[in-house]
Amino acid sequence: MNAVNPNQLIPPTATQVRQHKQRTLKSNLFRSMFIVVGAIIVSVALELFLVPNKITDGGITGISVMTSYLSGFPLGVFLFLFNLPFLIVGYKQIGKTFAVSTLLGITVMSVGTALLHPVAAFVSDTLLAFVFGGILLGLGTGLVIRFGGSLDGTEIVAILISRRTPFSVGEIIMFFNFFILLGAGFVFGWERALFSLLAYYIAYKTIDIVVDGLNESKSVWIISDQIDEIGDAILSRLGRGVTYLSGEGGFSGDPKKVIFCVITRLEEAKLKEIVNHYDENAFLAVGNIHDVKGGRFKKKAIH
Repeated sequence: MNAVNPNQLIPPTATQVRQHKQRTLKSNLFRSMFIVVGAIIVSVALELFLVPNKITDGGITGISVMTSYLSGFPLGVFLFLFNLPFLIVGYKQIGKTFAVSTLLGITVMSVGTALLHPVAAFVSDTLLAFVFGGILLGLGTGLVIRFGGSLDGTEIVAILISRRTPFSVGEIIMFFNFFILLGAGFVFGWERALFSLLAYYIAYKTIDIVVDGLNESKSVWIISDQIDEIGDAILSRLGRGVTYLSGEGGFSGDPKKVIFCVITRLEEAKLKEIVNHYDENAFLAVGNIHDVKGGRFKKKAIH
């Protein structure tokens, strides 16, 4: 008689398999819905705000806008054709899910710009165009990124290059966009290139808010002679747990007590107020955290 291995994996039942498939389908539909919405918002930003006012974006989108302007062909054609080679590379090098999500987003964006092209510009004022166009561009792009896709092939190239160089994805994208926005100066004029730069900056900051959220987590390190009072105030006034760490001063060699805690972006100002109240000379370091899991941490707003 064979002994039963208690560590042997038990195969899932038919019900568990069906439930897993249903959850996966719901997740994919949910993700696809937001990618489609994001791509539509980007189409609106381009065709109703930016492009009619000769304001462009960076990346493949910027190249497509300039090519469309010079050739007279619809923007949507170039958005799809120029991104297609990068999609193929992304499928092979990054993964199927990312490539499929990106293909969905770019297809919707291309069709959306084609359908909106005959529609008159929403605003003709350049200031309103680059501000609201930049916000919409960042909102739509941020939604697509947050749900696992991309709307620009340069991001795929940047990811691949960053794996083989010491440069980050953001630094590589900025390098590409410098030359693309420089080209916009020759095509649309330097005044429009500067407006394009401002629109790109607004979109960039909006993407940060959409992807990370207003409740982006932050790590906090505090060194003070009033550490116990500060820790108690954080617990009572912010409702955040704190961890006390033991340290030693590098110059004095004196023992130091250090507070470590995690807060949200909305709580940062309140925490600084607490620290300054008890010790204006306290050492305070705040850093961004992209993800927090476990413990008693829950994202919440200050009331």
